[in-house]
Parts: sequence; C-alpha cells; structure tokens
Amino acid sequence: MAVLPRSSYYDKHYKQSAALIRARRPYLIRNSLTGLGLFAFCMGVYSWTIKAVSQDEFEDVKVPDAPAQAPQAGASTMASVAK
Repeated sequence: MAVLPRSSYYDKHYKQSAALIRARRPYLIRNSLTGLGLFAFCMGVYSWTIKAVSQDEFEDVKVPDAPAQAPQAGASTMASVAK
C-alpha cells in the first residue's frame, strides 16, 4: 500500500507544523488581497455581462404566429415527400 511521502512541514497526522505556519505567514495578507481582487474582478465582469444582456429587447427577432407542427407518429420523411 502506497503511503504519501512525508514532508518536514507536516506531522504524522498531516497537520501543519509550526515551521510551515511561520513560512506562510509573510504571504498570508498578500495572497488574501490577491484572492479578494480576483473575486472582485470576476464579480464585476459577471455583473457587467448580466447588465449588458438584460438591456437587449429582441425587437428585431421575428416570432412565428403558430408553432411548427410536429410530424405525425409513424410517418416517415420519405413517405411525406412521395405524396
């Protein structure tokens, strides 16, 4: 049975060691701000897209009066062409 290789940053229960927490501490604020910035950018693009699409009124699209008739059950396309 394969065992995950042990790292010096994790204990035997694969929890973070004090060394790993100390090594990550300088980057915690910067990574959090980067993640927050990416989230804000994605939400801005999403909201702008929804706003742009909701303004379209589709007045130039022609809508047929009646829906197209579905073919009869059992009728093939070749039989209807031969008529």
